[in-house]
Amino acid sequence: MSFPPSNSRTCEKVELRPKQCIDAALKPLLENIDIRINGSLSSKDLFYTAMCMAVDKSSVHSASKHYQEIPCETSLRYHLRKLSLEELIQANENILLHSSVGTLKPEKKYEFAIDFTNDPYYGKVDSFNQDYVIRSQAKKSTNSFYSYVALSIINKNERFTFAVLPVERNKTKVDYLTYFIDLIEELDFNIKVLCLDREFYSVDVFEFLQDKEISHITPVVKRGNAIKQLLNGRKARSAEYVMKNAQRQEVQLDIVIDVKYMKGKRGKYGCENLGFVVYGVKWPPRKVSNVYRRRNAYESSYRMRNVVKPRTSTKDVTFRYFFTIISFLLRNVWIYLQKKHFTIVKPGPITIDEDKFRFARFILFVEEWLRRKLRIQLVVQCLR
Repeated sequence: MSFPPSNSRTCEKVELRPKQCIDAALKPLLENIDIRINGSLSSKDLFYTAMCMAVDKSSVHSASKHYQEIPCETSLRYHLRKLSLEELIQANENILLHSSVGTLKPEKKYEFAIDFTNDPYYGKVDSFNQDYVIRSQAKKSTNSFYSYVALSIINKNERFTFAVLPVERNKTKVDYLTYFIDLIEELDFNIKVLCLDREFYSVDVFEFLQDKEISHITPVVKRGNAIKQLLNGRKARSAEYVMKNAQRQEVQLDIVIDVKYMKGKRGKYGCENLGFVVYGVKWPPRKVSNVYRRRNAYESSYRMRNVVKPRTSTKDVTFRYFFTIISFLLRNVWIYLQKKHFTIVKPGPITIDEDKFRFARFILFVEEWLRRKLRIQLVVQCLR
């Protein structure tokens, strides 16, 4: 007796393997960075090495000693010097959003954040790097840093880094805002609200954003008796404040103040007044505070980026910027793979099963594949 074939669909298992992780990170580099090399060495070999340095947190010197299929240190430095800072700046958003942009919806309103992050620098400052070494508050035994400013989405499940730029001394914060806002318009996205770091708290920035009619939230810097008195109370409220600078320029600001009870958090008790400069949104204080907290949650991306940041002591601006792009790219690829392969199929809002594919596992996949590809040295010649 024969039975008719079943119409039920068999569910095929879909598996994510290390090679897919490597390919997703390698493709944007190959398509957007051109390094002309003669001989057996290829740009792919250089990018493999750069990613290996990132996941191992190693330097050019140490990586060339640990792997058999990595170019020698001299060759690596020689070919990496062919990178152009201007070309990297022009290509950085194409590299970071190569895969990610396909998961985003054009013309949709997103919440964006712009932040600064500092990499400690312990070397000398000379004419070669003086425009890029920033002096700031002491951290990790130095007050000299290479600083980077990044544009990111802070919507849940879509916390991609859109672009990252090296900070130059001769450029103002308005210059970086102009660049990022133009980029958002070119990509055909809309700004629901722009959450800015405290470093953007200035008259020039607020005048620029108000002229452009861009909705934004910026935390108030407690500077001056008027502001300190304004941030003293027990109820959530709104207020108006006239901000002035040393050039006697002034701008009218709307201040929203959310009040929270500390209840022993960070060893503090009583009321905490959280003040924000708000423009373009009519939200209650608690919602303003909660939306800005999503920007604070995004700061975990900088900790992830530090996990995959190659070690270097060079003063070469281009080297450091290339390694910075690599570290942000790896994090973007992980978010993209999470969203593509680990989204739970169900009605309602998008939910990602984050425990299935943590960042640590992604790094482990990349590291394991590169160790096999580049052949880690498992034998050391003894002296006696």
